[in-house]
Amino acid sequence: MAMEVISPRIRGFVCTNAHPEGCAAAVRRQVGIARAARPAAPRGGTALVIGASTGYGLGSRIAAAIGHDMDTLGVFLERSPSGSKTGTAGWYNTVAFHDAADHAGRKAVSINADAFSNATRERALDRIRRELGPIDLLVYSLASPVRTHPETGQSFRSSLKPIGRAYTTKTLELEDSRVHEVTLEPATQEEIDATVAVMGGDDLRRWMDALARADLLAPGVRVTAYSYIGPQLTWPIYRDGTIGAAKNDVRRVVDELDAQLRKSHGGGAWVSMNAGVVTQASSAIPAVPLYISLLYQVMGDLGLKEEPIHQMVRLLNDHLAPGAIPAPDSDRLIRLDDRELRADVQARVAGMWREVTTENVRSLCDLDLVKREFQQLFGFAVEGVDYSKPAETESPIPV
Repeated sequence: MAMEVISPRIRGFVCTNAHPEGCAAAVRRQVGIARAARPAAPRGGTALVIGASTGYGLGSRIAAAIGHDMDTLGVFLERSPSGSKTGTAGWYNTVAFHDAADHAGRKAVSINADAFSNATRERALDRIRRELGPIDLLVYSLASPVRTHPETGQSFRSSLKPIGRAYTTKTLELEDSRVHEVTLEPATQEEIDATVAVMGGDDLRRWMDALARADLLAPGVRVTAYSYIGPQLTWPIYRDGTIGAAKNDVRRVVDELDAQLRKSHGGGAWVSMNAGVVTQASSAIPAVPLYISLLYQVMGDLGLKEEPIHQMVRLLNDHLAPGAIPAPDSDRLIRLDDRELRADVQARVAGMWREVTTENVRSLCDLDLVKREFQQLFGFAVEGVDYSKPAETESPIPV
């Protein structure tokens, strides 16, 4: 037992600790959302979620297990609690997910290891073979800034930079609510290549090849990888920048997998374009925190705001769960960003973007909501949790 009162330690766009009770409460809330949206006759099956402990990956796992009676294998890399140090939020999220899956009668297997490594893939294949059975749904939601190539041992680090020319934009400092301009220099070819090596489609291809060789893909298997387009005002850093180059590589690989799976398993693969939300990763991207703050205000006013769990429930219910019929656009993209990119939403955001300054940012958007959602990523500021009481920090993930 390691009981302690835990307060958030936030430095810029990073929170260095997490609250186990807050994480558990947040997961229970997502479980309730998924349960309320269950179809009348869920078909079950097995889902593999790569990057399963936070954000869209966690929402996917919850939606699959609770909403569709699927057994799940989650792969992620999180820090366990040790002594006076708490575990990461993803650690405690996973502990809470296992509790929910157990109460729902669903099998849950978790592997806390480097998802890029061959050894982790072999562990996953073994546990799928012994405990779960062939995969009906694979969700690729990995978000890591660094990757060590499993064959060469070379390490790559991704970059958040424009391509071709410098990019100057507004951005928001969450700590002091300051709006200012920042200029990013263009990426070198080496930085572009490294970003593609980390965030492109190679790792997804390796997972799919390994599952196919092991004959662990079920008939009709469905595969999705997550991406983001966003509004035109963020395109230089996102769609047209180093991240965009990596996501284009993911789309190429997904299209290749789709063609293969249709022939071999009667299945398919799609990229899901998800909507912008507060995440630790997105909070560190210039322009994005300010854009999300304005977007939240507009979407809240229009009753359109969604969290990752709402989007993942839509994704499975409407497109990817066994029995659902995928409905991609003409580019074969599943558009969960349809509400964000509505013309009326973007017109209002663009007008506010032109006007926003440090002096008026609080009158234009709900910064308290954005900051609260950032803290909730780590189990803080969650409704119903008494943060004055000591919490048990050494909760184990079932093995």
